[in-house]
Amino acid sequence: MKNMKYYIGLVLTLMLASTSCQEDDARVGEIIAPTNVSIAAEIVGADADNPYGDGSGTVNFTSTADDEITYQFHFGDGSEGLSPTGEIEHRFSVTGLNTYTVVVNAVGTGGVISSTSMNVEVFSSFSDLEAVNMLAGTVLGETKTWYWASNIPTHVGLGPVEEDYGNGEFAYEAWWNSIGPWDEEKSCMYTNEFVFTRLEEGLTFEQTEGPAFIPGTYAGVIGVDGDTCHDESVATTMFGLKSVTFGPSTSKAALEGTYNEQPYRGTAFEISDGGFMGWYVGASSYDIISVTEDFLEVRIIEAGGVNAWYQKFTSTRPVEGEDGFESVYDNLIWADEFDVDGAPDPNNWGYDLGAGGWGNQESQTYTNELENARIEDGILKITAKADGTGGYTSARLKSENLQEFTYGRVEIRAKLPSSEGTWPAIWALGANFDTVGWPACGEIDIMEQTGNDKSTTLSTLHFTENFGGEGVTGSTEVTNSTSEFHNYTVEWTPDNIQFLVDDNPVHNSFDNTESTPFNDDFFFILNVAMGGTLGGTIDSEFAEDTMEIDYIRVYQ
Repeated sequence: MKNMKYYIGLVLTLMLASTSCQEDDARVGEIIAPTNVSIAAEIVGADADNPYGDGSGTVNFTSTADDEITYQFHFGDGSEGLSPTGEIEHRFSVTGLNTYTVVVNAVGTGGVISSTSMNVEVFSSFSDLEAVNMLAGTVLGETKTWYWASNIPTHVGLGPVEEDYGNGEFAYEAWWNSIGPWDEEKSCMYTNEFVFTRLEEGLTFEQTEGPAFIPGTYAGVIGVDGDTCHDESVATTMFGLKSVTFGPSTSKAALEGTYNEQPYRGTAFEISDGGFMGWYVGASSYDIISVTEDFLEVRIIEAGGVNAWYQKFTSTRPVEGEDGFESVYDNLIWADEFDVDGAPDPNNWGYDLGAGGWGNQESQTYTNELENARIEDGILKITAKADGTGGYTSARLKSENLQEFTYGRVEIRAKLPSSEGTWPAIWALGANFDTVGWPACGEIDIMEQTGNDKSTTLSTLHFTENFGGEGVTGSTEVTNSTSEFHNYTVEWTPDNIQFLVDDNPVHNSFDNTESTPFNDDFFFILNVAMGGTLGGTIDSEFAEDTMEIDYIRVYQ
């Protein structure tokens, strides 16, 4: 559809923010009031058949004036905007056909303003009832309180708005993603409470507990100290009851990007009157990455359009020092504690033998020799070694046809190799692998680590719809993974698969359904590969390195 431009040139009585001793002259010294203020509106998607737009509720405004410095817009729905050029886009999100009075202030020298206004009638048909229900509940009058997910890594992250160097950086926290649970610098904001209320006319929002955290990227813009908390004397729009409106996402991240290999939800919400969720960057519009009953991931673009912030919230208040994860399984049904020195227990473990990495271009040959897999002092040690001829040996243990399980909490305590080029993995394959093949059998990667980033671990699911580079994956920082033991866990139920490190969730949680392959027996695989698709370049001085496993336990 073509856009129909509705130009309404309004010459109204100028409303000046200051008075003058010269009644007929708007100029007093260096203070110059803008004149000839006008405003025009283009309703996106409007044509003869759809005079009120295409249902997106999006309107492009253009304001002009003489002797202006910038323009302030008040859109009549509780939201505001600032544009030095006089051009600005706004989305009206209240469902149905509605009329809004839009006021524009042309700002001149000394802060003096001249204003005009117009009415715009626009239609919005967008609705995401599920997101509304998740945020506030399904019953009129019901409220839900959200908190920072401070008990998980990267509950705040930073990335570019649109820059992309081939890896989709514009859609995830590519610039800064190292914040850990209960970050000391951010501790001042962990008391925040954000209350959404379900009313007949829509949602309301209120921050009931301050303060506001202002990152250094925005603090300089408003002239305050950065990377610390401030009260309402600085973040003046922090408190008070606000309205919440919803609309389709329009950002490049939401339209073209993915987060942890999954598309964005495609829904955005805006908090009126400058409201925000604890992180003050001069913006109030949030892209919903994902939302469930108890977990919310959002992206907000900082005023100025350079930085994108990623934030995670939970509807259950985290408590520092308490276990943030409660498993539904507590009955230990099988374990290997690796208490007997020598070869791994043949009642639990067999071996994959041979070279090539089964399609992953790996450089090792797997053996069943003690030098590659042995138990020593209560620890299983899987060692990759240079063989002296330019090749490498290692071991890949598997519990196929020996120990196989459907559902449960699987917990493995391990310390990982540190050498460049090593690719340690703790994972599971569907027990029907020999009949249906991969990826139809399903694959649960509890822990993998690349050869060139030893501070990050990955957890991934592969199946027919998502395999190879399209697996459902998440990552988390484990800075001392090669020097200390950590617990790598999968919580696997008929409804959900969740990965954790030291009981802190990794950034993905998968809805298990009857159509996925994750409802039958799986067997375990433990190995260290060399090179290949995740191992990458092998250190030219590599001699040997080891993955150490203290135990593997299965609870149901």
